[in-house]
Amino acid sequence: MNGILLYCRPGYEKECAAEIQARATAMEAYGFAKVTLNSGYVVFECHSAADVDSIAKKLPLSSLIFARQMIALHARVDDMPLYDRVNPVVAACEGIEAMGELRVEMPDTNEGKELSKFCRKYTVPLRQSLRKGNHLLPKENKNRPVLHVFFITNTSVYIGYSYSFNNSPLPMGIMRLKFPSKAPSRSTLKLEEAFHTFIPADQWDRRIGGAMRAVDLGACPGGWTYQLVQRNMFVVAIDNGAMADSLMETGQVKHYEEDGFKYEPAKTTIAWTNRKLHGNKVKVPENPPVDMLVCDMLEKPERVTRLMCKWLLNAWCKEAIFNLKLPLKRRYHTLEDCLAILDKQLDDRFVIQAKHLYHDRDEVTVHVAWSNFIPEDK
Repeated sequence: MNGILLYCRPGYEKECAAEIQARATAMEAYGFAKVTLNSGYVVFECHSAADVDSIAKKLPLSSLIFARQMIALHARVDDMPLYDRVNPVVAACEGIEAMGELRVEMPDTNEGKELSKFCRKYTVPLRQSLRKGNHLLPKENKNRPVLHVFFITNTSVYIGYSYSFNNSPLPMGIMRLKFPSKAPSRSTLKLEEAFHTFIPADQWDRRIGGAMRAVDLGACPGGWTYQLVQRNMFVVAIDNGAMADSLMETGQVKHYEEDGFKYEPAKTTIAWTNRKLHGNKVKVPENPPVDMLVCDMLEKPERVTRLMCKWLLNAWCKEAIFNLKLPLKRRYHTLEDCLAILDKQLDDRFVIQAKHLYHDRDEVTVHVAWSNFIPEDK
């Protein structure tokens, strides 16, 4: 097969398709997207077989907003007999190099969930047969490609591979987090997942650690503030509503009943310094008053985007994580418009990332940071 398989949230197939179409075309890898609404996946059919492997290697999965996982397709098998769904898959793997790991997966849909129990049981005999046929290495090898067997029905599968350096290590590309019983709302999981997605774990102490300063715009009842408090940060919570008593009792939260669009941090003198970036000297701040700005307000996405630009360009914060609520129509184009605003107003001094997280619904989470506050890779 000359195709790329992408997992996404059910209902967001059109957005996922539009994105892969645009990104592949920019790479001069041409093709067309096949969409089945509410299926939880998209297939991008390439005109050239060489483009399939090129996309799997060179298009960073982390740069795709709506895709949870990206797989280069090898084959599709249909009408498998219910009494034997191992041998047809093994036979279809002929011609594929030995893989380092096997993942048997299914779409994140109600139909997919019904297949999950079967897939868990099916994995063991399939793995054994693949190893006997030398399609899978005797032991897992994280440096080798991953073999994916993706059930779309109980008798139909897509078979393909992903590269370990350019895939999600999570089953089905989903980060499953446990809801903390003391959190005021389930929205807390959005920010927790954003931390995992955008900030490397070995940088947490330096970027979202103890005694740092944070502002939460649209904070009430405190789902996002809870995540900041749990990391021993001191939080200014801005919202006209009421904050959870449990958060106020920590002594780490100051709550101001103000409009998040009107609030500004206390005026301080911000020192600026010159830094070499991409061969040019640029001016960057040394001491923003806020380490982390977070925002999850039910407002028009363009308005939120411009507010974040204001905070960042004024150097009121080192970095920001915020949600853009997408409309029912023109979701992809609305997001494109917002990202275009960020690109136009901000420059190379900033690092911009965006992802439709598992715990998001009709919104996309964006992270923007001044580059001089992101530790360089060793």
